[in-house]
Amino acid sequence: MSRSAYRRFVRLALMLALVQPAASALAESAPELGRLFFTAERRAALERQRQFNIMETRALEGATLSLDGVVARSSGKSTIWVNGRPSDDADSTQAGVRAQLQRSNPGRATLTPGDENPTQIKVGEVINRGTGERDDRLGGGKVVTPNKR
Repeated sequence: MSRSAYRRFVRLALMLALVQPAASALAESAPELGRLFFTAERRAALERQRQFNIMETRALEGATLSLDGVVARSSGKSTIWVNGRPSDDADSTQAGVRAQLQRSNPGRATLTPGDENPTQIKVGEVINRGTGERDDRLGGGKVVTPNKR
């Protein structure tokens, strides 16, 4: 063993000797945290939910209905964002709205909020549920993309 390697070994051993008592003292004085965030009743409800694979149904909130995005995978499964909440084809009622994609036009969907009439909506569009007014959120502007061939 070279002299420099021996010195590094001795330094490392000294550092470990100094750090070990401090680490063990911290471990002995720290209280055990256990479960942090939920009451016992909420933890039991969450455990039941996991066991039965029950998803909580979220009620539709607000006076507007927006189709924020759609991701259609090559496998045929899709994710739809309604009012900022994602849901997939298998559970399209996640956000309190039944969503059905139009396979011929993936930029559109038919949304059925609760017991209301179904409405067709484009991605990016917002509908006022009370008045039926539509807003494309462009403010009269346009989105232009270059044509590539």
